[in-house]
Amino acid sequence: MKIKRWMKDIIALIDYGLYRIGIRKCSIKVHSIEETIDELIHTDKSMVRFGDGEITMIRGRSLKLQKVEPEIIEGLKRIVGYQYDDLIVTIPEIFDDLSIYRKESRQFWRDHLLFSRKVYERYCNQDRAYYNTSVSRFYYALEDKSKCGEWIEGIRQIWKDKDVVVVEGERTHNGVGNDLLDTAKSVVRIIGPASDAYGKMDEIIACCRQYPKDRLFLVSLGVAAKFFTETMFLEGYRVLDIGNLDMEYEWYLKQTKLKEPIPKHDVVGEKANEEAGYGEYLKQIKQYVK
Repeated sequence: MKIKRWMKDIIALIDYGLYRIGIRKCSIKVHSIEETIDELIHTDKSMVRFGDGEITMIRGRSLKLQKVEPEIIEGLKRIVGYQYDDLIVTIPEIFDDLSIYRKESRQFWRDHLLFSRKVYERYCNQDRAYYNTSVSRFYYALEDKSKCGEWIEGIRQIWKDKDVVVVEGERTHNGVGNDLLDTAKSVVRIIGPASDAYGKMDEIIACCRQYPKDRLFLVSLGVAAKFFTETMFLEGYRVLDIGNLDMEYEWYLKQTKLKEPIPKHDVVGEKANEEAGYGEYLKQIKQYVK
């Protein structure tokens, strides 16, 4: 097994090197984290994010929190194609240079590209410049963390003085126990299932349609968030797919060097949340979809 892993890493390194020196060509472009934050602050555009998990699912593989289905694969292929000017699509910044990432992350992305580069090349719209998925993964994987404070302050400006609806899984707890959402004018929550949320999309969207279109929706529902974001955007809402932003922010606040567990992710149910001191969180919850 170790030999196979070693061989795979070498092949991935050679494959990536061929693109780096120009023998093989890739024309996919990705904006910087700063440019992505600036676009979200100064426009009313919505955002849908693609990480390695969504690309892996396009290849037909299930993820830990979402079982693969043919309609999900086809939907992800469509959404990553970046059809709408006002629904920006983010993908990882991995095609030109991996030096921005810490050592183990560089190897991870080389391995990822070895198996998934053709997915990007086939389904991404190469007439577009994509935005940066690291806007919600701004800390752990990056080698240089000197700008993390500046980035998170910029991110918090996106919802400053706005009425926010958080749509998240029951374990997520965006902004609970930290000040991530403190700049918002108000926060209410719709809680969906922690896994396989795609099967509950119709119910979740029905809950969200009860809110006026001046609300800003922040969604953390894994793969299902792509479909939620597209649907609500097309109905005239502004939606930002923020993924694991809160978890990344927790690691930033603690200045962790490893991916430490976040205790609030194990808090499920009203009693457990009360015991954890999350009374304000419970008050913000307006609907549950299970």
